[in-house]
Amino acid sequence: MELHDYLRVLRRRWRWMALVFVLCVGGAVTATNLTTPVYRATAQLFISTSPAQSSVADLAQGSSFTFRQVTTYADMVTAPVVLEPVVRQLDLDVSPEALAGRISTSVPNDTVLINISVTGEDGEREAEIANAVAEQFTRTVADLEQSDGEGVSPVKASLIRPARAATVPVSPNPSRNLALGLSLGLMLGVAAAVLREMLDTRITGASDVQRVSDRPVIGGITFDRNAPRNPLMVQDGDYSPRAEAFRAVRTNLQFIDAAEQPRALLFTSSLPGEGKSTTAANLALTLAASGASVCVVEADLRRPKLLEYMSLDGTAGLTSVLIGQASLDDVLQPYGDHLTALGAGAIPPNPSELLGGPAMRALMDDLRSRFEYVVVDAPPLLPVTDAAVLSKVVDGTIVVVGSGIVRRHQLAQSLATLNSVDAKVLGVLLNRLPSSGASTYGYYHEYGPSAATDPPRHGRRERAAPGREARWWNRPRRTVETVGDQAP
Repeated sequence: MELHDYLRVLRRRWRWMALVFVLCVGGAVTATNLTTPVYRATAQLFISTSPAQSSVADLAQGSSFTFRQVTTYADMVTAPVVLEPVVRQLDLDVSPEALAGRISTSVPNDTVLINISVTGEDGEREAEIANAVAEQFTRTVADLEQSDGEGVSPVKASLIRPARAATVPVSPNPSRNLALGLSLGLMLGVAAAVLREMLDTRITGASDVQRVSDRPVIGGITFDRNAPRNPLMVQDGDYSPRAEAFRAVRTNLQFIDAAEQPRALLFTSSLPGEGKSTTAANLALTLAASGASVCVVEADLRRPKLLEYMSLDGTAGLTSVLIGQASLDDVLQPYGDHLTALGAGAIPPNPSELLGGPAMRALMDDLRSRFEYVVVDAPPLLPVTDAAVLSKVVDGTIVVVGSGIVRRHQLAQSLATLNSVDAKVLGVLLNRLPSSGASTYGYYHEYGPSAATDPPRHGRRERAAPGREARWWNRPRRTVETVGDQAP
């Protein structure tokens, strides 16, 4: 992955980054608030020698001895011989071994100083223990280092800096914990976004389609929440962004195979719910709006929805013609200018056999002779084989891909099914794309209508209340994003 790929991933998965970031920062804050404060009190000892002779040689020898012994003395601080008297003196409820775990010693470089630090939950109590340990250590050293002659110790440990009660705890450290939470949240957030992207095989944009197939992406229709209520673009007006998206698809179709100019187009998908039926209906409306004669065929004999969207009668239709119960002229229904609909009719028990018979091929030839374009709505590819059978009687197949619904391996399997029957796949049409973000296919620009010559726009944002002047939020916008189609 290159830098722009990572940036695209972060744009698409920013919610994962934000979630992990908030969890890490929240965890750091929670841990800081729940952690019991720990205080530290430190007393400092000075180790010196008292030679019997005060000559220069004796002083040098004593100083060298002290430097060698100071580390040993630091280890002696936590010995039972020092801590047992302290436990008895202060009447502590801990054993000498447990008390030793709370005591730490350190020797500053090139010094004969020993720092005795005691940590605990009570600052004043820890200071009292540190001073008691230091005083007891001075007595213990004096007893251990007594000479055989006069009973005077040549080594002396002096308490030069008594411990004071700490007012600020050493743990937890809010600033350090917050900085750690911020840095860890950022790193783990980026890692979670990249990992989620690698594990997510759903198709959300054109780049995901290109990972599966080299078929061209002929357009992208963005997600529209109003599509279940208004599945056909004519219900939104000729100036809606939704109509502009399908006009762009119509234009792209003219350049896919300019030599042969496919006229019979099959629309299918991998799974139900990707929006193939409304996509086929809207594209048929767009082709008819250009002045071409178009027939839209409801060939989904499993779950027919097309005529329901168009509010037409579906009692007789395709199946009636295929079994010889009715003629084609009897079941064709006009819908607006230049558009004719052929419904599914009664649902048969054997759709695949009926669609794959010679009667269907003869029907398609008849429709080609009557109309400039024939748009066929077929069932999904993966559940049933109807679409693969129908792909042999049309000029080209368009696979509708619902963003966030189908996965890459499912699209690959659908395309492999079409390839196995030598179907001509014209391209892939993305549907339900997000209106913004890294997965957006593109933007469709339109110029605001002139108040004097152009008809008013009837989009949701452009409609003003009756009797009131249109406010700034209701006025036409110069640039809008594509609002696309969605299966109900």
